[in-house]
Amino acid sequence: MQIYKNILLTIDCSEVDGPIIAHVSALALQNNARVVLLHVIHAHTLDQDRVLRNEASITLEGRLSSLRTQGIDASSIIRSGEPDTEILREIEGGGYDLVAMATHGHTFIGDILFGSVSESLKHKITIPLLLLKSRN
Repeated sequence: MQIYKNILLTIDCSEVDGPIIAHVSALALQNNARVVLLHVIHAHTLDQDRVLRNEASITLEGRLSSLRTQGIDASSIIRSGEPDTEILREIEGGGYDLVAMATHGHTFIGDILFGSVSESLKHKITIPLLLLKSRN
């Protein structure tokens, strides 16, 4: 039985992505599901956005290549803006049945200082949200 058909995997193009990508890869293979990698650039200037977009493009191409080598139908999207807003926008229009993301493991104080995208999303979406705590 195919539980998931269309998985949104949000990544931040850092070392915390590895475990969640591995987990979602296994889910995608078990369910013959499509995976969309989403990275949201949160920049304060156009120059910063341009640099971060270039770096994200390189990282996403490597991640896509790895997924496709495993036989997974995968694509990627890069957006700019507030991460939780852009992720919600993609969820609303994408027909996803699962959202997956790594968490950074902030403490309560860290969440207050830095915000928590996963905390925001879990209160606003109606599809399952898979959170995998980073080992870092």
